[in-house]
Amino acid sequence: MSTLLGEGGIRKMKTALKENSVDYTLPMGDCTVAINGLLGQSISLSFLGAIHCVHCGRKTKKSFNQGYCYPCFQRLAQCDSCIMSPQKCHYAAGTCREPEWGDANCMVDHFVYLANTSGLKVGITRGTQVPTRWIDQGASQAMPVYRVASRLDSGLVEVAFAAHVADKTAWQRMLKGANDPLDLPAEAARLSQACAATIEELRAERGIDAITALESEAVTSIEYPVLEYPSKVKSMTFDKMPEVAGTLMGIKGQYLILDTGVINMRRHAGYEVALSQSTEN
Repeated sequence: MSTLLGEGGIRKMKTALKENSVDYTLPMGDCTVAINGLLGQSISLSFLGAIHCVHCGRKTKKSFNQGYCYPCFQRLAQCDSCIMSPQKCHYAAGTCREPEWGDANCMVDHFVYLANTSGLKVGITRGTQVPTRWIDQGASQAMPVYRVASRLDSGLVEVAFAAHVADKTAWQRMLKGANDPLDLPAEAARLSQACAATIEELRAERGIDAITALESEAVTSIEYPVLEYPSKVKSMTFDKMPEVAGTLMGIKGQYLILDTGVINMRRHAGYEVALSQSTEN
């Protein structure tokens, strides 16, 4: 027998950091389902056959950029290539797809941070997305290093750091276990020294207040609800199978870790899904 826990269009899992531990809930249509309590339980996620754009609600045969229909993917600023490569921001050129969206989301303070995900990496995020961004990436530790005046500024600093450290998470490695702790303040000092000349050039070009080094920032430690990590990571997707089922062994980043494989819930935003829990007779 099984109990239906929720159904509807899913969104990326919502997270809350409580005493360094992450609490997960999954939005499904008009309801949310608490996920942590399902650890160790047999669950199934059944694709109901429909995908709707997370922005306009249009039914679409294929999802783009984690939940958008193709017209929105082509039109929205939040789907532009400069979101993935902020150093390519073209707002100043007057060619932003949605200048008002850019004002609210790009022309605001950002943080350049270091995180321990699949190892040491550099990243950027708006202040309002701390610590959500770190959790979504599966970081076990994170620390802001610079406060910058815009998304473009953050991208330019990130590129400088990326010459010395990774700027992407190896998601398979991240899902195989918890990393050994890193001395993030020491790493920040090392990288800031290595990039000192470039940072000063950017300040001269962008303005002295565009890039501010942060002193004595605390390291945020993050623990994920995981019973057991997989030795091999098998990715599952509703694009290839109508049902994903198994025992829930953990949750990390935006992934559900089952004993049968892993599924990226953020990747399936907009998919109509039913979540059930198996129960004994």
